[in-house]
Amino acid sequence: MNKTNATSIESSRIAQSIGLTLDRFIKNNQDQFQYASGELSQLLRDIALASKVVNREVNKAGLIDIMGAMGTQNMAGDNQQKLDVLANIRFTRALAKGGEVCALVSEEAESFVDLNNEGKYVIAIDPLDGSSNIDVNVSIGTIFSIYRRKTQTGTPLQSIDILQKGSEQVAAGYVLYGSSTMMVYTTGHGVNGFTYEPSLGEYFLSHPDLKMPEDGKIYSINEGSSNSFSNAIRDYIQYCKDQNYTARYIGSLVADFHRNMLKGGIYIYPITSKDPHGKLRLMYECNALAFIAEQAGGKASNGHNRILDIELKELHQRTAFYVGSKNMVTKAETFK
Repeated sequence: MNKTNATSIESSRIAQSIGLTLDRFIKNNQDQFQYASGELSQLLRDIALASKVVNREVNKAGLIDIMGAMGTQNMAGDNQQKLDVLANIRFTRALAKGGEVCALVSEEAESFVDLNNEGKYVIAIDPLDGSSNIDVNVSIGTIFSIYRRKTQTGTPLQSIDILQKGSEQVAAGYVLYGSSTMMVYTTGHGVNGFTYEPSLGEYFLSHPDLKMPEDGKIYSINEGSSNSFSNAIRDYIQYCKDQNYTARYIGSLVADFHRNMLKGGIYIYPITSKDPHGKLRLMYECNALAFIAEQAGGKASNGHNRILDIELKELHQRTAFYVGSKNMVTKAETFK
């Protein structure tokens, strides 16, 4: 038996033992979506493809000159990393060539990008969340929200196409680049997670029908900023300590969220004196994770109101963010 045949047999054995691929899962379940004509399914495949390319770049970041800062800032005021720019290019190209997206909103761009096609979807994306952690080999991620265009295709895009509330998402997800690479997404019918198998170049269903525990013992907040927290937040942190909760804060939103999704916990990025409106971006960070949290049985709010009900007034709008196990978020909201 030659080497090529042996590799092929081994790949087939791995695929059979692992199970259902992302592509097959999307095809099997696309009828759950009310606009089941194939475009959304193809869009999810385009995102998966781009994530594989980004995963490749992330995995070789220490070997070639794509680590470190660019020396510029994005629209959120964060220092851009080289991989931020690279990931934005990869996702923009994949989505533009796919033809299903008419407009793209990215953390890395001042305004939305009109792709000048007949696409029926608008996508909001943080191409590489937590990218400053790449230099120290800590997990990072991609976050995306998908909305259906409201105006007729072939006409100029309008603000009602772009500035949609989180409750109008038709799909959302994230990709976690960590000890393994995972893609987690929802189309409003539960949450499923897929793990990337690099030797086959495929995502496989590894976490079907994810459910977030209603309670947990992990709280995730940057206590280094506690001097600028409100009394309510400081009181809640003390409550967590009194309950012997465990503090876990990675500083990478996707990684913190994913851990709490699996183990139960709460993530809070509150209003501070430095960021009186909150720091995280509503459109391409909080809405997606809030949708996923709710679909998994969790909860997300700004401390007072449901995240998915907040009116979007500008692309880079910020908000406070409480997300995680339902009972923990509800308890945190009682601290006034």
